[in-house]
Amino acid sequence: MTKDEKMIGAVDIGGTKIAAGIVDGAGKVLAKQETATEAARAYADGLRHLVRMLHEAAQTANTELSGIGIGSTGWVYPSTGEFGDVDFLPGWKSCNPVNDLAREFGVRVALENDGDAAARGEAAWGAGKGKPRLIYVTVGTGIGGGIILDEQLYRGANKAHPEVGHHVIDASGPECTCGFRGCWEALATGPAMAAWFNTKAHGVDPQTKSLTAKEIFQRAEQGHALAREAVAREAYYLGLGLANLINLFVPDRIVLGGSIMKSMRLEDLRKVIAQGCRFVPFEQTELALASLGEDANLIGAAQVWHHRFGQSST
Repeated sequence: MTKDEKMIGAVDIGGTKIAAGIVDGAGKVLAKQETATEAARAYADGLRHLVRMLHEAAQTANTELSGIGIGSTGWVYPSTGEFGDVDFLPGWKSCNPVNDLAREFGVRVALENDGDAAARGEAAWGAGKGKPRLIYVTVGTGIGGGIILDEQLYRGANKAHPEVGHHVIDASGPECTCGFRGCWEALATGPAMAAWFNTKAHGVDPQTKSLTAKEIFQRAEQGHALAREAVAREAYYLGLGLANLINLFVPDRIVLGGSIMKSMRLEDLRKVIAQGCRFVPFEQTELALASLGEDANLIGAAQVWHHRFGQSST
């Protein structure tokens, strides 16, 4: 480590697990710890786990923290450091981990939505590097992302994070948790794909074992007819949502991450996009797989700190 290199404590808060680690100035995770989100539902418990994990990760990496970056799923307020209405952590509403961690560690702390954090990470250290107009989309149990226009993270009114997963692509589609029907997230996630397949399969044979999206992709590779139909449906709805983003923003590149993208073929998505983007130069929008791997959110959280307070090494 050079004298001027910043070692950032990074925190990734998700619906299943909370991770904390140390990320160096090149975007490499040096050490990390994890705990179940269930163990952090009370804010005091969550803060205690964050402090413990950051201390343990720093000890493992044999370093001191220069700052802390936080990325969290859900509604957060980057400018104040407070949590809004995050459905899986209701006890955190109006709490301020930015102030509390700054007080505990004596460093500056930055907070962003995790989709925005991952977008910053991919833009600085990953598949979006050098692209001034970038959209990051992650497709797994939900659909999230972040939008960077002219190298600036796009924010809405009151610095709100845009929910790319909740634009409607089929108004007669399944109900979504947001209140509408047929949102992108209700049609193109792993659980949505599995729900469609399993409903069809159980209609033929009620004793059929329910499959996950990963297992459906595997069955499709083996030639299973209904599984192949499910994969084609997934590609259509995923491609349709991407086409909407291209029509709206015409970005230089869309970076795609999440568990679904481990099995989805980009060429299938490009075919769908080509059907409905004829009034914009859609060929100029590149599709690329996210490159930061399983630690993308941690790495992104560190880049949030660099962008807010430090000189990033991009």
